[in-house]
Amino acid sequence: MSTEPTPGAEEPTPEAPAEESTAVPLLAPRDGLPPVIENSTQLVEYAEALRSGTGPVAVDAERASGYRYGQRAYLVQLRRNGSGTGLVDPVPLPDLSGLQDAIGDAEWVLHAANQDLPCLAEIGMVPRRLFDTELAARLAGLPRVGLGAVVESLLGFSLQKGHSAADWSTRPLPEEWLVYAALDVEVLVDLRDALAAILEEQGKTEWARQEFEAILAAGPAAPRVDPWRRTSGVHGLRSRRQLGMLRALWEARDELARRRDVAPGRVLPDSAMVSAVQADPKNEGALLELPVFRGRANRRLVAHWFQALVRGKEIPEDELPPHSRTGDGPPPVNRWADRDPAAATRLQAARAGLAEVAEKHSVPVENIVSPDLVRRLMWHPPEPRERDTVVTALRAGGAREWQIGLTADLLTDAATRA
Repeated sequence: MSTEPTPGAEEPTPEAPAEESTAVPLLAPRDGLPPVIENSTQLVEYAEALRSGTGPVAVDAERASGYRYGQRAYLVQLRRNGSGTGLVDPVPLPDLSGLQDAIGDAEWVLHAANQDLPCLAEIGMVPRRLFDTELAARLAGLPRVGLGAVVESLLGFSLQKGHSAADWSTRPLPEEWLVYAALDVEVLVDLRDALAAILEEQGKTEWARQEFEAILAAGPAAPRVDPWRRTSGVHGLRSRRQLGMLRALWEARDELARRRDVAPGRVLPDSAMVSAVQADPKNEGALLELPVFRGRANRRLVAHWFQALVRGKEIPEDELPPHSRTGDGPPPVNRWADRDPAAATRLQAARAGLAEVAEKHSVPVENIVSPDLVRRLMWHPPEPRERDTVVTALRAGGAREWQIGLTADLLTDAATRA
């Protein structure tokens, strides 16, 4: 979150110096750093250790986002009472279903599970029960929910977080990275127990159970529609022709990145693609005049990029992408007042009510109920506008029962606003 002052505002009053942290630094795994599991013999041995362990299993995964194509796992960390910590290299061991079988019905403990579950599923690991410490911290009303902050707040330890954005496809992995990875799972079960106690005290245990079950039931996310529209700077392109050229260039970059197993942004930055479309070069030489394309790598690829631009320019008019993706949802909120003032009034009332509920229960408003679901309800309220129809719409939109219990009445009231 940005801490810069708002332009034109008075200079903020200097804050008092932050109190020195009394947290104990975690610098080394308590049982020592285990060797990386790199062959099937070691994997079978650790699977048996997991099977004989007790209680929940802490699980984490490290990826190489920003370095490699996709979100595959390059290290999997596990820890269970009586089993010790396992650091598994899924590159030589791409099938970890044996670990899945060894864990059985035991509860998995992850932090921000949605980030790791997709890459774990790719290698045969899917939990049957789950406790997400990041989501639990949100429900418990903790002000900061990052792993390091929650561990320090509840357990009194400080974690070194210097390697989370590292290139985990590096081989061999540096020892200090492995220490960092081992420590992440070392604290997860204790953190789970501390958060479970808070949730029980607050009467939110059932809320958490429903949330965790919803994560498991959701399964893998559907592929994004028109992923090229997420290109940074796309909003600077004004015509459908320019969008068609960007799409063609994005597809050319994606194909090359996939083939090379390199993050697309390292093949060609988003800003370079947008600049090329805006410049509309007439030949390869003109494309080479643009800053990023002067580099050695892109000079070799200039024909590849220029031909992509040409393909975009030759797309028939009726096949060009629209200015915005057509969806089944409501328009951007900033257009509601003009398009449907009554809907804007309904949304304002819904948001005010949800903010009160969020404050009362010390839960972020986005966790009280999905903001997208609220927008859909207020744009097209169900008919007749009664509590039963609102409840049905909430349930159909994926709201959990605890969320429906907290919000159905206020959303019904908002839906009836003229």
